[in-house]
Amino acid sequence: QVQLLESGGGLVQAGGSLRLSCAASGRTFIRYVMGWFRQAPGKEREFVAVINWKDSGTMLADSVKGRFTISRDNAKNTVYLQMNSLKPEDTAVYYCAASPRMGVISVLGYDYWGQGTQVTVSS
Repeated sequence: QVQLLESGGGLVQAGGSLRLSCAASGRTFIRYVMGWFRQAPGKEREFVAVINWKDSGTMLADSVKGRFTISRDNAKNTVYLQMNSLKPEDTAVYYCAASPRMGVISVLGYDYWGQGTQVTVSS
């Protein structure tokens, strides 16, 4: 079992930055692939970023490439999402998730989820 707790969301103006954190507890964090997803009102949950446990390889959704960065600190059992140049369309609830499977970007591939943190970008 893995427990995930997101933090760092809030209200920011377009062009601003936020850093989300996801603290994990429970089973060995280092062996999990960690992902970030988001869900806007009336829309399906969508993939944002993923970082593998083995080589810290990353993958980002096209919509956030060049603006967002995912990283992890295994010593702190924490994964981060640095979000720069935020746009109003980035407004959503952001979720952290953990999977034992490498390179998974589908919602269905993740076994554990946090409760989410709201990010609102004003124009």
